[in-house]
Amino acid sequence: MALSDDEQRILREIEQELQNDSKFADAVSSSGLYRHSVRQVRWAIIGLVLSVVLLAVSLQVHFVVSFAVFVVMLGLIALIERNARAIGRAGLQDVAGAIRKARESATRRMQ
Repeated sequence: MALSDDEQRILREIEQELQNDSKFADAVSSSGLYRHSVRQVRWAIIGLVLSVVLLAVSLQVHFVVSFAVFVVMLGLIALIERNARAIGRAGLQDVAGAIRKARESATRRMQ
């Protein structure tokens, strides 16, 4: 079914607005799609490192506290694994490319 002239005009206007919207373009860019998962992995790794330290300290306090910290560590590892699967190999390559581009542009600005 063909679109009428009015519908085609509206469609062209919508396409033009989407092309000019930089916030939308960043959100659906290849690096933007994985930004949330990468952020969650980053925080989970920081939490994992802190929980290892807390586990060492809690071993001296009581074994029940240590077990609770260990359970938290397992939850953080599961969170990392789930987000790493969501990102996938292609996502990791996209994120790494975006980081490289950002680093190169920052280096150029500093020079």
